[in-house]
Amino acid sequence: MITIGETGEYGVIEAIREVAPSARNGDDAAVLSMTTPNARYVATTDMLIQGRHFRCDWSTPEHIGAKAAVQNFADVEAMGARPTAILFGVSAPEDTPLDHIVGIARGLQDQCGRCAAEIVGGDVVGGDSLVISITAMGELGGPARPLARSGARHGENVIAAGHIGHSAAGLALLRRFGSRAAVPYDLDELVLAHLAPDFTYGRGPVARAAGAGSLTDNSDGLITDLNQIATASNVAIDLDRDALAPDELLIRAGHVLDTNPWDWVLNGGEDHTLLGTIAGAQPDSFRIIGSVTRGQPGQVTLDGEKPWLRGGWVSF
Repeated sequence: MITIGETGEYGVIEAIREVAPSARNGDDAAVLSMTTPNARYVATTDMLIQGRHFRCDWSTPEHIGAKAAVQNFADVEAMGARPTAILFGVSAPEDTPLDHIVGIARGLQDQCGRCAAEIVGGDVVGGDSLVISITAMGELGGPARPLARSGARHGENVIAAGHIGHSAAGLALLRRFGSRAAVPYDLDELVLAHLAPDFTYGRGPVARAAGAGSLTDNSDGLITDLNQIATASNVAIDLDRDALAPDELLIRAGHVLDTNPWDWVLNGGEDHTLLGTIAGAQPDSFRIIGSVTRGQPGQVTLDGEKPWLRGGWVSF
């Protein structure tokens, strides 16, 4: 087994570049060109820490890389932008296998390939534990405004694109059974939704082109993330219980774990489903899950009532 300490900094960087080749990666900084008229850059960053955001006994290196890419690219798409590039920073102990870092890069590169983005640089340093830092960039084409959280207006529909609650259910299954292999086979889709969330690229720009008022992604929990929109926009949001009812997979997992699946739907997070508001019909691949109202600003209700389950992710 070759470690990163034996390989050295430049050898690790070269190994990453071999699985994620880019002509822009290798100089002091990457120079990126705008590809559409009136374009603006969008940038976001996230850190993932071993033991807090991922576990190496649950996730393959490729899963870790894919998860890191999705959570950053989802933030880019939530502005209505198209992902274009990633900067990949990693700190790891010197005895970390080189294949582990290359696998993370491979997971990042796989997601980049799905949206025509590239890994264009980064940094490799020694440390006491595995820490990944991702900076993702995107391009916001044309003069239309970004889809900020402050853009929701009374009377708009609340829309969503993607599963809600699957990642949280997958995490609960891993915690109960201890490994992916031990989880009942018919629930493996939920486990994979946590290890490497599925994300359909292009939905953010579609929502922006369709005239969406606001957009965010379900990273910290449905109620928490919609509260961010409602607060920033000085509106209230009322969700449709029937439109959010747990699907068969969540119901099955709820029976197995003796857990109310509504907790995963309302508070789960990390699905990176796009959530937003729009006047009129929902864009392609989105569905209507509620409406924007004139209630107490910042309030999120379910069929007019405060949700009986409250939670969501917070860092501190």
